[in-house]
Amino acid sequence: MNAFSSLSLKFKSINNPFAQDMGWLGSSQVINRFTRLAATVVLARCLNRHDYGLAAIIMTTNELVRVFARNGIGTRLIQVSEDRLESLCQSAYWLNWALFSALFVLQSIVAFPIAWFYHDNQLILPIFALAATLLAMPLAVVQNSLLQRQGKIWVIALSDTLQVTTENLSSLGFALAGFGVWAIVLPRLIVSPIWVVMMLKHHPWRPKGGFTTVGWRELLNFGRSILGVELLNTLRFNLDYLLVGRFLGVDALGVYFFAFNAGLGLSMGLITSVKVALLPRLCQARSQLDQFRHIYFKSLKTITWVFVPIVLLQASLAPFYVPLVFGKEWTAAVPILVLVCLSAIPRPFADAASQLLLAVDRPGLDLAWNVIFTGLFTGSILIGVQNQSLGVATAVLLSHSILLPLFTIWATRFVFRRLAIAQAPSRS
Repeated sequence: MNAFSSLSLKFKSINNPFAQDMGWLGSSQVINRFTRLAATVVLARCLNRHDYGLAAIIMTTNELVRVFARNGIGTRLIQVSEDRLESLCQSAYWLNWALFSALFVLQSIVAFPIAWFYHDNQLILPIFALAATLLAMPLAVVQNSLLQRQGKIWVIALSDTLQVTTENLSSLGFALAGFGVWAIVLPRLIVSPIWVVMMLKHHPWRPKGGFTTVGWRELLNFGRSILGVELLNTLRFNLDYLLVGRFLGVDALGVYFFAFNAGLGLSMGLITSVKVALLPRLCQARSQLDQFRHIYFKSLKTITWVFVPIVLLQASLAPFYVPLVFGKEWTAAVPILVLVCLSAIPRPFADAASQLLLAVDRPGLDLAWNVIFTGLFTGSILIGVQNQSLGVATAVLLSHSILLPLFTIWATRFVFRRLAIAQAPSRS
């Protein structure tokens, strides 16, 4: 706690709210990465390629279902005016219960066709078990959104650290005990209550009154474009797993899944941090063009100086640390790891541009872009899979390196050109 207090004082001295929030979230990711590294080392030595392949299918299935939880309802609570906040919170609470209950049923059902598709009945019970974690989410989703609205990012970061650290250490222990693929599944069940307790502890909001459907249409209409973007993001993030597993086999998927997680574990956590930290800041400043522009471009500068060097360092050291840390049997994954690691560089810039569009109420444009990008990305993966896993990793790198910078530049110019035109009369 003394270390936590010292860290708190240090971040408060930073005269940049976005950098403060990224400091909290980044520190959380660094701590998480250390425990994840320990767990990954043990898993790499205790699990075989087939186990990793099964884990990839199980986690991908869970992620494809959970994406419906990122439906824009929380974003609306962050963005809505203060006078309407309480009523929408009540609506969001009951809507989330309906959605997450439906998702629990959905994941429980799809376990069977997934097992049939990959010809392995070992997949059924783990997929069904992970579905249970969905029922904990409605208890604290509203509080999570309100904490982000209030800028209490440190709570989000602390909660994430407690969850991930507990999950990683539990995974390590289960792997050493010989639980196989369950060493990856069981920790997810164990840590679900941690997030709920943290959210309820740090925000006083509680539902009042009984069940209501008032406001559901507004929340769903606002969130449909955001959900569409999240669906496409999740599809792209997991599409290579699905195609490698189907066309190249579960063992090849195990190598690819290991490389992707070892290469993008920390990077993807930092990319998610950009979304969490940036949107509330942009929403608070959107009525003041100069401040709005300052926050956005300063965030891009922070990403450049913090994120890019980390990715480059990790990619350059991969040939040395993978065989040393994880074992020589994973040396074949090094070229794949380097390529997918480098593909992370343009991602946070594009995510920042997406948050920019959301802040100015243009989620439809973000959705349209993601439809285009997903189509092009899918085509590149289908071409790349002809050259095995390395071809898929090359396709991932090229599609991200070419297309994401184009989107970032376009979205930035579009938003600030429109805002400048809109505010021009008031300045004359």
